[in-house]
Amino acid sequence: MFHRVLGVHYICLIVLFLPLYLQGVEILDPGQVVYSETRTNGVVGQGVILECGPTLPDVYIWGFTKPGTDTIRAIVYNFGKGPKIQKLANDLGNLTVISNSASLSIEKLPLAAEGVYTCQALYDTLEGAKLYYYYVFLRVLVPVTNPYIVMSDSSPVEGTSVTMRCGLENGTRPINYIWEQESRESQLTTVAEIYDDNRLNVTDVNRNHTGWYRCIASNQVNQQRSDRVWLDTIFGPDQPQIDVTPYSVTERGYSALERETVSLLCQASSNPPSQYVWFYNNSQVYAGPQYTIIRILRIHTGHYACLAQNTYLNTRSRKTITLTVYYPPDGAPTCSILPVNNHTDLTLQCTWEGSIPAASLKWTPYVFGEESEGLTNITKIQKGQETANNSIFICQGSHIASNEIKRCSVRTWMPYSEPKCSAYATRNNEYLMLSCSWEGGFPRALVWWASSSGDMQGTSEENANILVLRSSATYSGKAFVCHAKHPLAKETKQCVLKLEAPVLVTQRSMMTVYEGSDAQLTCILSRNYPVTEITWFNNLKQHVNEIPKKYVLERAAAWTNLTVRETDSNKDSGHYWCSATNAVGGAEIPIMLMVKRYPMPPNISISKIIYNSRQRTDVDLEWKLQTEGNLTGFFIEHQRLPEPVKKRSNDLPWQKLAADLDHDSRHYQINSLDPTGAYAFRVTAINHHTTGNPSEIKSPADPPFNAYPAVIGAAIAGMIIATLITVLLFMYVVRNRNNNPRLHDLIFGRQNSQSRENINFPEDEGSGTAEGERSTGQPSQSASPAASMALPRPTATPTNLPPGEEPVNVTITVMASS
Repeated sequence: MFHRVLGVHYICLIVLFLPLYLQGVEILDPGQVVYSETRTNGVVGQGVILECGPTLPDVYIWGFTKPGTDTIRAIVYNFGKGPKIQKLANDLGNLTVISNSASLSIEKLPLAAEGVYTCQALYDTLEGAKLYYYYVFLRVLVPVTNPYIVMSDSSPVEGTSVTMRCGLENGTRPINYIWEQESRESQLTTVAEIYDDNRLNVTDVNRNHTGWYRCIASNQVNQQRSDRVWLDTIFGPDQPQIDVTPYSVTERGYSALERETVSLLCQASSNPPSQYVWFYNNSQVYAGPQYTIIRILRIHTGHYACLAQNTYLNTRSRKTITLTVYYPPDGAPTCSILPVNNHTDLTLQCTWEGSIPAASLKWTPYVFGEESEGLTNITKIQKGQETANNSIFICQGSHIASNEIKRCSVRTWMPYSEPKCSAYATRNNEYLMLSCSWEGGFPRALVWWASSSGDMQGTSEENANILVLRSSATYSGKAFVCHAKHPLAKETKQCVLKLEAPVLVTQRSMMTVYEGSDAQLTCILSRNYPVTEITWFNNLKQHVNEIPKKYVLERAAAWTNLTVRETDSNKDSGHYWCSATNAVGGAEIPIMLMVKRYPMPPNISISKIIYNSRQRTDVDLEWKLQTEGNLTGFFIEHQRLPEPVKKRSNDLPWQKLAADLDHDSRHYQINSLDPTGAYAFRVTAINHHTTGNPSEIKSPADPPFNAYPAVIGAAIAGMIIATLITVLLFMYVVRNRNNNPRLHDLIFGRQNSQSRENINFPEDEGSGTAEGERSTGQPSQSASPAASMALPRPTATPTNLPPGEEPVNVTITVMASS
């Protein structure tokens, strides 16, 4: 077709040269015609640019040739007066010419735009006219649409064949097809990649081909992915697999322990899933894949068969197992160790009963140098003195019903440290209780009480023993002995208790503090058994626990501190009592507390009290010390005087305005007072907790009146106004001296006013008159006064005038208006 198109370029040359001839342009021999071919692709609905040379030609024509024809039809031309688009261009899309070039831009390409585009370009150069032919072969591509999958059989039987086709509504070939498979486990694999063939043939289908399939279609323009289609392969059932839980295998099959829950799970690969039926000794017992026997019994021993069925293919398979139920003893062997022979030897016992057959038991390590074995129950004697501390004895039990060896262990060990003795009394010290314990150890130790002479008191007990005695002062200073015996101990252990009445001491029997501070009193128990707490009483014989905010107690094993908070000289001075009582006696000691007052602070007088403004809301207050002395601060009080008398009254309450002022302060500003009220103030010094005498009572005075700034301001303002008026008056007189000559002479003098009409040169007067007569041709009476007024010429100042008589030169500008 390209050669056929080239055959018409001579006709196009005539068309191109005709406008140039009409305009009188001389065309030289263009020489050889230059041909250029390009190929480009466009996409339906999108845009494409067709180039016509690198620069804008003087004359060009765009032609279009449909595929399969020889006809070239013009679509755009430009003979130097701008591009002209032909009607044919409407069938090729939105066609425009790019400015400053001959290139075409086509938007929204239709399929009809495919073909050969010929640009005939004529360039007017210095060497003459040059003719170029640009052939652009445009191919319009169509994107692939969303593909879809069509299967010959979506549920093929295993071993058959299936064909899948990837269908497309539209798309420019060649098209590449990619097939993907997604398994049940969401694993994505590429099955095949086929070029320009949309079919996928699967022969001998198996269960691995089951899954989601999609096809991906792509061409030069785009790529599209189809929706997933499920391929379901029909197969099975395979030979069933039976899983027994819990898992226990014997020579004849499976075994289970009685009263356990046994689960039989049957699984056979099949699609669709198999249906299962369970048989026990050839009798149907359950339908379903998992048969569970809750609390299996020995009567459940027998043959269990699983039948798997594929109802779609009408196929089945079967498997049978044997289950034997054993019942070993429950739990594990029970071990124990007991003292014998008056806590000198040990008895080892191991028991595991209730099984068929009987459980086998044995002790390790070997007792008495030989292996101790037996069935169900075995007992052995172990010498206490031959047994090491922390020895462990293990009893192992085994049963045919279980592959696991059951064990129990027992450890014998002595109690830690030594026996511990203690004594305490019951409420109100009515009874005395002696406690002895040797905690820990296995087996437990034997404990008993005896007097210092060796007589046994009470009975013997294991681990701990409490001897109860009635309280009496006769036990003070006596001792009681606790004896403890353990099979692993070679000798008897002892601990001794000595009973003592309490003895109290103090570090300081008298304490002196200043008022307001805390006082700490100490009481120490030097001897005390059984242990009792220290009780404190204040100077009024009151129990300090009844006044918790005033007193603070700190306790330890042998001492107690009493803190008296914020002491007061009138209330807290006196004797405080420390008391302690146990079951065998009591004691009490006094401690003297002296609370002193701080010295009186010096007296104060108010040196200045005045309102700091006419608004009467803020007061400046100053004071001074009348004498020297110790002080820690000040406080200020005020009272509002009653209306309308506004006199100070002793019945009015005083209110604190400022407290805890620093001891160096001598000035204070009081703010936010009611301007309509009257107030009285006083200042008081304090020395720690001692308050001094208040100062004299004073009320604030009004601030003095000060008019000096206002007078100075008024005087300055008057001087400025007078100066302005004088300047304006002088300006007015100077500007209006003709209208007010007397006022002018009064201010400036007569000689100054005459200088206004002083004529220094005779020709000035003549020239002025002559000009007036020449301009009007008649006397100057008809001229306006303003027009006939002549300005004086500047003259030299005479030098022979007496001092003070010098003339004043005044320049007056006259504005004439017609």
